[in-house]
Amino acid sequence: MAKRDFYEILGVQKNADAGAIKKAYRKIAMKYHPDRNPDDKAAEEKFKEAAEAYEVLSNDDKRAKYDRFGHAGVGGNAGQGFGGGSMNMEDIFSQFGDVFGDSGFDSFFGGGRGGGRSGGRQARGQRGSNLRIKVALTLEEIAKGVNKKIKVKKQVSCDTCGGNGAKDASSVGTCSTCRGQGYVRQVKNTFLGQMQTTVNCPTCSGTGQMVTANCSSCKGEGRKYGEEMLELDIPAGVDDSLQMSVKGKGNAGLKGGPPGDLILKFEEKPHEHLQRDGSNLIYELYLNFADASLGTSVEVPTISGRVKIKVPAGTQSGKMFRLQGKGLPAVQGYGKGDQLIHVNIWTPKKLSSREKELLEEMKELANFKPSPGKSEKGFFDKMKDYFN
Repeated sequence: MAKRDFYEILGVQKNADAGAIKKAYRKIAMKYHPDRNPDDKAAEEKFKEAAEAYEVLSNDDKRAKYDRFGHAGVGGNAGQGFGGGSMNMEDIFSQFGDVFGDSGFDSFFGGGRGGGRSGGRQARGQRGSNLRIKVALTLEEIAKGVNKKIKVKKQVSCDTCGGNGAKDASSVGTCSTCRGQGYVRQVKNTFLGQMQTTVNCPTCSGTGQMVTANCSSCKGEGRKYGEEMLELDIPAGVDDSLQMSVKGKGNAGLKGGPPGDLILKFEEKPHEHLQRDGSNLIYELYLNFADASLGTSVEVPTISGRVKIKVPAGTQSGKMFRLQGKGLPAVQGYGKGDQLIHVNIWTPKKLSSREKELLEEMKELANFKPSPGKSEKGFFDKMKDYFN
């Protein structure tokens, strides 16, 4: 059977905006949701069909290809992991749950996502909590990206019972409440009328099993406090405003439940010479009055080693030099920032008698009297020039 037009499936025009497409999909998903239509294969297929249409039309790139080439244009992309009749219900719930708001399908329909909807999956235990840790990085590591090995203290699966919390195999039986399904069905009154929902079994917490004798190591929890050595690939360009989630590396779940996620918070170590401003790096260069007046060459540190720059004669305090591309990469973009070198003229705090004598002579000379022209820009004007 030929595939139906995606716009037709959602009941929208081809010029419909993202908001209209999302609203149309939400309406159809509510109508044909499996919890409202238990054991109805036709409704399930319409639910999957709408999800596939939304997956393409809500993505600008896929929608453009579909508009130009039809189904052939997205044949390798539409419904990746889903795909028509083989579409996985749990992936739909996880991928498009945000259509119903922050709490997704589960909150709206009252079920637990692993609660054995028509996809046929059984829930197993209670999910472990997320774990947050700080990862300290040097500027050099941020510039190139780094592979870090970190020992994390957390709840880990009990190696004595294998995570099920039971003393031995004979101590595990089928839950009499849910008959091993891990979920029970409930009827709730909503503004749409009565709706049948699936929730984790309150007796076995979704495991589908009852333990008659607990494991002596974990006391029946299926987990205990321990540590794990993790190898983390951290991309270049991260900063302390970013967080990275590592799926399944948080605390172990209760009685064989899935683990939580590990949330990485980055912390930048102070650098000896450089300061960070977004993707740019700033170096404070201090020159004595003679070098600034006569001109000189100096070596300055960069994130990739020292480089020599030429300081022209007559350089003023506040002058900014730019080393293009010597900054940090964007974490999800192209190109690099720059290194800015801010010139400071060093004024000695103590002078010898001879130094005072020389300076007294110099200050009376006409060329040493300040006479800034209109072409001399102030500090803020210079900063605008470099960042615009």
